[in-house]
Amino acid sequence: MSHDPEPTDDWEYTLQVPSDPMAPCIARRTLRTIFEEHGFLELADTAELLTSELVTNAYRYSDGPASVRVKREGDRVRVAVWDTNPRMPALDRVALPDAADNGAEQGRGLGLVQWCADSWGGFALRDQPQGLVGKLIWFELGAGAG
Repeated sequence: MSHDPEPTDDWEYTLQVPSDPMAPCIARRTLRTIFEEHGFLELADTAELLTSELVTNAYRYSDGPASVRVKREGDRVRVAVWDTNPRMPALDRVALPDAADNGAEQGRGLGLVQWCADSWGGFALRDQPQGLVGKLIWFELGAGAG
């Protein structure tokens, strides 16, 4: 039951994923459904790719569960991935994907995020009042910018 959303309709979804090798696949499929149902199909491929990279990193580099939050505000959609590892990658030294490394299995995820997202960033979570620790990496895509 799909419908065209009103331009001012903001929404938010959160998906909790376990530390499991299937987590990136589940996150991709969930994001595709969200983007399709809310009329952002032109951004779905990019959102799926970047979310998959971030959830894969969460699985590889943290010992606990992860969470994916998808939020629309106006003409932008923000996707944030939280995991339990507070160690931040050096966001200012992320290398863009290199065509010469087309066979590389690792090390391109944050470069893809930097290259494809309209904006992105992250921060460590320590000593939060709720006891939440880890890190949050996010990206934004603008409507029609896909």
